[in-house]
Amino acid sequence: MSKSSIPQKLQSAIWAKAGGRCEYRGCNSDLVGDLIAGREDGLYGFIAHIVADQPGGPRGDPVRSKLLARNLGNLMLMCGRHHKLIDLDAVDDHPEDLLLGMKADHEARIALLSGIDEDRASHVIRFGAGIGQHEALVSTQAIFSAMPPDRHPASAQTIDLELLNFAWRDNEEGYWRLQAENLRRLFADRVRGRVERQEIRHLSVFALAPQPLLIELGRLLCDIVPVTVHQRHREPTTWRWARDRAPISYHVSEPSPGRSGPVALKLAVSANVKDERLEAVLGPDTAIWSLTVDNAHNDIVRCPEDQAEYRRLLRMLYDRIKAHHGEKATINVFPALPNSLAVETGRVWMPKADLSLRVYDQQGDRGFVETLTVSRA
Repeated sequence: MSKSSIPQKLQSAIWAKAGGRCEYRGCNSDLVGDLIAGREDGLYGFIAHIVADQPGGPRGDPVRSKLLARNLGNLMLMCGRHHKLIDLDAVDDHPEDLLLGMKADHEARIALLSGIDEDRASHVIRFGAGIGQHEALVSTQAIFSAMPPDRHPASAQTIDLELLNFAWRDNEEGYWRLQAENLRRLFADRVRGRVERQEIRHLSVFALAPQPLLIELGRLLCDIVPVTVHQRHREPTTWRWARDRAPISYHVSEPSPGRSGPVALKLAVSANVKDERLEAVLGPDTAIWSLTVDNAHNDIVRCPEDQAEYRRLLRMLYDRIKAHHGEKATINVFPALPNSLAVETGRVWMPKADLSLRVYDQQGDRGFVETLTVSRA
């Protein structure tokens, strides 16, 4: 523990650089205020020396201890538990380089977050609905940490559009109708009105749900305000853009000549979908349009450029299908998409210009099942 006094200006500086939070990696505890004790202005942090201010102290040095005793770069803000851990209980497990790394990472994050301009604020939409037998959980902490440096949360509260405690499964009658109607009402109540009052100027969307509901969410978002749709990666598990691969190369194909049956649009990016599966639903004469990729898998979308190219090609397909099949046709949509692209599928669709969509969902042994219809205005 420290044997020398630390000047007030250095104490203020380290509290500011740490953002009032413990700098021990993985802790980040808020050290200002104690709601249990009722002291909102209390300070509950400890300033620790990385190299002890005495040669015989933790990580102390005969020469450097004196030189670094009042050096800001040698000080860390800690909660009581971690201060005791690094200086008493587990000194050998906390060498100088390790603590310097913790300090650098924490203070860089605080500087980044506090340096974001006010006009980069974004309201967060969190949408989760059960997928099969699995609940869709979207962690608030994971959401907020994924937004910088481009955006920061406009509020500590997310805009939640879930239907809580909904016991029906997506293979039960009534599921799609009730979920879609609930989504529309919540969106109108919690989003659209605030946009019209100009309380919301940008939205960040984090969604895990069956694909027809994600497409419906995208339709509701449309272009009412600028929107960033985030993609959850499985490996590693994060909502941050990975940017560790080249942008996706998509493939567009048109129906075989002479096909005059129902119109189908196959969107196969997260999984491969054979044409036979669509024909099993709509018949052998189905006119199949496709937007696909090589090596489809769930983690394929790694950067915003993947979304932008998908939107561009899908916009072109909507136009070409309408020109080819006429104003009265309906597009039967068979999606196998990463979540963010499912939302973008609805956002690209234009209610006054595009053909109506009949959206299908893959349900185990039942194959593709009709769910929702997105109708023209």
